[in-house]
Amino acid sequence: MTIVLRNATLRSFVPGRPHTEQADILIDGDRIDAVAPAGSLSATELIDATGHLVMPGLINGHFHSPVNHLKGSLDSLPLEIFMLYESPGLPGLMPSPRWAYVRTMLAAAEMLKGGVTSVQDDAFFVPYPTPEVIDGVLGAYRDCGIRARVALDQSDVPEIGKLPYLADLVTPDLRARLAAPPEAAAGQLLAAYAHLIARWHGAEGGRLQAAVSCSAPQRVTDGYLRALDDLSRAHDLPFYVHILETRTQRVLGQVAGRSLLQDFAARGALSDRCNVIHAVWMDDADLDTIAASGATVAHNPISNLRLGSGVMPFRRLRERGIAICLGTDEAIADDSVNMWAVAKMAGLIHNIADPDYARWPRAAEVLDCLIAGGARAMRRPADVGRIAPGWQADLIMVDLDTLAFTPLNDLDRQLVYCESGSSVRLTMVAGRVVMQDGSVVGIDEAALRREARALALEQDGAAQTAREAAPWLPHYRAMYLRAASQDLGMMRAVPVADWARA
Repeated sequence: MTIVLRNATLRSFVPGRPHTEQADILIDGDRIDAVAPAGSLSATELIDATGHLVMPGLINGHFHSPVNHLKGSLDSLPLEIFMLYESPGLPGLMPSPRWAYVRTMLAAAEMLKGGVTSVQDDAFFVPYPTPEVIDGVLGAYRDCGIRARVALDQSDVPEIGKLPYLADLVTPDLRARLAAPPEAAAGQLLAAYAHLIARWHGAEGGRLQAAVSCSAPQRVTDGYLRALDDLSRAHDLPFYVHILETRTQRVLGQVAGRSLLQDFAARGALSDRCNVIHAVWMDDADLDTIAASGATVAHNPISNLRLGSGVMPFRRLRERGIAICLGTDEAIADDSVNMWAVAKMAGLIHNIADPDYARWPRAAEVLDCLIAGGARAMRRPADVGRIAPGWQADLIMVDLDTLAFTPLNDLDRQLVYCESGSSVRLTMVAGRVVMQDGSVVGIDEAALRREARALALEQDGAAQTAREAAPWLPHYRAMYLRAASQDLGMMRAVPVADWARA
């Protein structure tokens, strides 16, 4: 079957083409077959796009699905405190395959309704992944129709080595618990990857694909890191790694004598396949190393503010030619999965980082990160993110007769600063309409929400994590404040108050 989107206002993101044009778009199978003057193409099915912008779908370049059910659960907290509540190693919090499916579907539906056609899910599992739970996550992405890359974000080192000063601040009994190895060693985690790749990599005509993740350099052994890098190279998979997200992580590297970014590079794992996630507390040498490697940086501006992590040096990255994608991070750290909000924040937060307004982000740059940067991060830069013959038909239709675009003064600026996702009328992935007029095709959203509420009540995860966090909180707070007091020779936070000595 062929489809024509007729009489669209087209923003193709193809270099050299007009910024916007009136056009028909012919889709054959999962790909765009032709782009031609409005009214000139025919097909089995016609979709009237008059008065609508048609553009490539948004790409959520960094996301964690397993806490989709915990949005709004926590006050803003530093990452090191936040993680006490987000992912404690409690066997009682291991999800059933159905719970994994439902909570993944919650965010997938939210993304599709907002025009997101692709997501990179760095999924972590408490206390470890099982084939059945992996199938629950990927099954949700299969059924909703979104394009997804999924990795297993797990650590194979004890907690005591991941944070500075902590060993000196806890009681002997707590220190012994911190020194205990994780429940799943590298071999078990690699077996989970074997299942992910064999069962799901390339499924649904290539719409579902695997990635790998080491979580962060300080969280994995050399052997496991090498094995993940081997998998990434063998299958050409993106490699997700959180590096220098927080001030505390910069201090950890200072204590060890080498930046965590330089440590990761020295261990041979930094390459053009890598998604370096956050990259807030990087110095110029770190950025030069990233630029030389060809890695992409995943920028999560709302999460970075919610957790007080700081402001990534956006212009320094762009000046070095470092590709940037945008992400929501997890729902518990953003409290929604809205890429329009992320784009707007990316266009605003860096305005306070440099007094020279000529260096502030422009709307076209933000859109480049949102679409082309996301495609590159996914290792799909040659067939995702443009409307051109041969490219994947991952498209959205945006109603231009809405308040966000009335009057229409500048399309790119109004996409970045005015649109909230409410103007998206249709989302298409791989040539299939998966959301239309506010409803995800084939999904009973009311039933999904009812089931999610029942399963969340049954597990009572927020209460369990609060109980588990209580004895650790004073020690983690002392560690965090001690790290905050260190002079790092750089500032990525807004120095409004003398918070380091508060």
